[in-house]
Amino acid sequence: MNWSPDAASLSWVLTAIESLATLAFALSGLVAAARKRLDAVGVCVVAGLTAFGGGTLRDVLLDRRPFFWVEHANWLWVLLALTVGAMAFMRARHLSPTLRAAQWPDALGLGLFTANGTQIALDQGMPAIVAVLMGMITAVFGGVLRDIVCNDIPSAFSDHRPYAVCAFLGGWTLVGALALDMPQGLALVLAIAVATGLRGVAMATDFTLPQWRGRDPNGD
Repeated sequence: MNWSPDAASLSWVLTAIESLATLAFALSGLVAAARKRLDAVGVCVVAGLTAFGGGTLRDVLLDRRPFFWVEHANWLWVLLALTVGAMAFMRARHLSPTLRAAQWPDALGLGLFTANGTQIALDQGMPAIVAVLMGMITAVFGGVLRDIVCNDIPSAFSDHRPYAVCAFLGGWTLVGALALDMPQGLALVLAIAVATGLRGVAMATDFTLPQWRGRDPNGD
């Protein structure tokens, strides 16, 4: 299987995807922090962790340097501007952020980061299963950090709607499409659509995964 399309064009595409995913996850983190009524510093930290946490962990595991937010440091300014601007807008319009408002940008970021992380790992020569797991980590871990800092059980583990599973299937979609010699751009778009679409369908239909129904540890 050939994982090596034109290096220059692929690098540009991956940078664009990671940039869009960063914005989507930053919005998700911003809404989550605003719902917790954090101050400006708290909102910036939560938005930053959500936007950069998964990609940073992926790069650490792959021993990949520099990190995205170091190589493209201007995105830190974009994040700060987005955070300050969104907070001012919501205060001026007296908007109350809702859980659903955070879920849709989160779903988009999930698909974007899944495709991005999987492709980056493939470019590093990782086996397909490792690449898919790297895509899943990229997509999921930022949201996990967001929820932990906001003192919530991570929704990826607790809301019972497919989340990591969507990323996992999106990653395999990319691997399968490339194995079938699908054009690189189309393969990435297909992987994004699968991961984001599955998460969107799960939210729209309230589909849930099977829950653990063991005995209550408290004996109730």
